Amino acid sequence: MTPAAKLDFLGAAGEVTGSCYLVDTGQVKFLVECGMFQGGRDTERKNRRFAFDPADIAFVLLSHAHIDHSGLIPRLVALGFRGPVYATRATVELLGVMLPDSGYLQEKEAEWTNRRKFGRGERSGDTAPLYTVQQAVASLKRLLPVDYDAEVRPHESVRCTFRDAGHILGSAILEIALRSGGRQTRLVFSGDLGQPGHPIVRDPARVERADVLLVESTYGNRNHKNLAQTIDEFAYALNDTLASRRGNVVIPAFAVGRTQDMLYFIAELARQGRLGPMDVYVDSPMANAATRITLAHPELYDRGTARLAEWLKRGKGGPRVRFTEDVEDSMKINSVRSGAVILSASGMCDGGRIQHHLRYNLSRPECAIVFVGFQAAGTLGRRIVDGAKRVRILGEEVAVRAKVFTIGGLSAHADQAALVGWLKGFRAAPRQTWVVHGEPLSANALRDEIEQRLGWRVAVPDPRQSVEL
Repeated sequence: MTPAAKLDFLGAAGEVTGSCYLVDTGQVKFLVECGMFQGGRDTERKNRRFAFDPADIAFVLLSHAHIDHSGLIPRLVALGFRGPVYATRATVELLGVMLPDSGYLQEKEAEWTNRRKFGRGERSGDTAPLYTVQQAVASLKRLLPVDYDAEVRPHESVRCTFRDAGHILGSAILEIALRSGGRQTRLVFSGDLGQPGHPIVRDPARVERADVLLVESTYGNRNHKNLAQTIDEFAYALNDTLASRRGNVVIPAFAVGRTQDMLYFIAELARQGRLGPMDVYVDSPMANAATRITLAHPELYDRGTARLAEWLKRGKGGPRVRFTEDVEDSMKINSVRSGAVILSASGMCDGGRIQHHLRYNLSRPECAIVFVGFQAAGTLGRRIVDGAKRVRILGEEVAVRAKVFTIGGLSAHADQAALVGWLKGFRAAPRQTWVVHGEPLSANALRDEIEQRLGWRVAVPDPRQSVEL
């Protein structure tokens, strides 16, 4: 007799990063997501050790390109995985940029760690990178693009359909039908759900039924400000810093999704005549590539973005946007003392070129740091948001004197009301709903809200918990 299908919560259980779920139908083992853990003290160990043999995994289903969902695919392949990774076409294109970039960061991080060890006289041997650029490039051969709403059959006992999640370009809700032990189980993974009305991408698709549902909870304990108020706050942060205090605005932004959103909002404010002259610097090779990919997929735009794109094509006064091409261009930005909006990755400030821009602007009271996305516990961005007076950046102590704005309403993640609104689209309660991808306060709050509002059976899984489907 075939044993019952099992689901193991190997990441994003009681935390936001490291999304990874192992499904074992008794006939085949596969992963939904293979994300990197980010922030916190234990991330190195968790990223290096899989709780399974990669060679046993038949295939991977990927919701979208963000590294906390995709970033361990190169390591999975390097350690023996030989199956396909299914993702939407836009996700595959984005990963062609993001995974090699992540490999480069892993090499640099290992190099930095070994320098520090050498400086302290440690003799424990060199630390190897989590994976290399070469391994990341090799893993791209495993990616298989699929279309929205088209069913794929990665195994005779598994069918999967990718629905638009409205989070970033190419993001998907995964509807998976499993056949195990003579039973059919409908398993739905929300992935990261977008906030309705968010620019560029369309609103999340409705899903009507599931036996077992996993829903994200990044903002499960709160609601965003309405978009009009949020845009007003963003316009104030820009005008107060650039026109009144004559400083620079530094915006830590994920290269994929958030950077393109911010360019949209700046262009829309300029179209409305609400911003003065400014130079916008996009300082991230990956963001530049992601922007090009976004521009190449107008068929995925919502209506408002399509209209704005037409206005920009007519050259009617959009902001001056400059994309840096190399490190020398990036370094030149450091000499700009006022009038600049600097968009740079990473979004949580834990690596990348944003750290250099923070080092040059964070201690200047005329400048502003504008946070427009979630800052996970343990990250540099979270410490600044929480009010640290001094932070360590690239080995230096830097005073925090710049004005700090946190504009949560721009998040591409659905807030509590939007999450519950999406769940109301189900015709009947799932047999079991699991709340994932949220810190404990957010996950538990969303669980309570679903139980009270919808009367569903809901739980927050423990890390590494295994359940029968």
